[in-house]
Amino acid sequence: MSFYTCNRGGNVPGVITGNPLNGICEKACIQTNKVLDSCMKRLQETNLQVALTNLTPANPTLPLTFVSATTVEGTTISNLVVDRLIDRPNFARVSGSVNIPLRVTYTDSNGVLGTGSTSIAVPFDVILFIPQPSVVPYSIQAFGAISVPSGSYLSGETFSISACITVIIRVVVSAELLVPSYGYCSAPPCQDFTQDVCSGALELPIYPTAIQNQ
Repeated sequence: MSFYTCNRGGNVPGVITGNPLNGICEKACIQTNKVLDSCMKRLQETNLQVALTNLTPANPTLPLTFVSATTVEGTTISNLVVDRLIDRPNFARVSGSVNIPLRVTYTDSNGVLGTGSTSIAVPFDVILFIPQPSVVPYSIQAFGAISVPSGSYLSGETFSISACITVIIRVVVSAELLVPSYGYCSAPPCQDFTQDVCSGALELPIYPTAIQNQ
């Protein structure tokens, strides 16, 4: 079993049925990142030129043929500027650039599959809630994801791609939160995968269920 496989225990995550107060047994102190504010930008780019680095394997035989591109971990923010608004003390103009790394997959003229690295910079200039100074400081963090439906080879190690970009900018503080809790999760035993040819057949009843009189 698992949390979601044939597990009917009470201390498992999932959809709440009935009174959500039933089973709450403590106030738990959780250390986590609290998101104070966030906003999302979505945009579409066409004919976006990206130059690849760190080609693997090295020195592919040109020309290259685009296969796919996927987002990888490591989204960062550069040139971050936070300017508090005079007329709105708890808000600020937050600007900078979100840098989203991509891994591009291609084939060379010999049909050899290869990959290369690149990144896309997405500028932002937004208004966000910024807390007043405290012992524990806030931080500005970003999440970035790019879907690349199509791409074409230009020259050298450069491609032209179409990109659907999603960026989420967050104001985050590391905090200890007091939350109602149902206690510790109860981890059930794992359900091993099996291809037993008798699976199902051995679970059938010996005799059929008696027909009820209508």
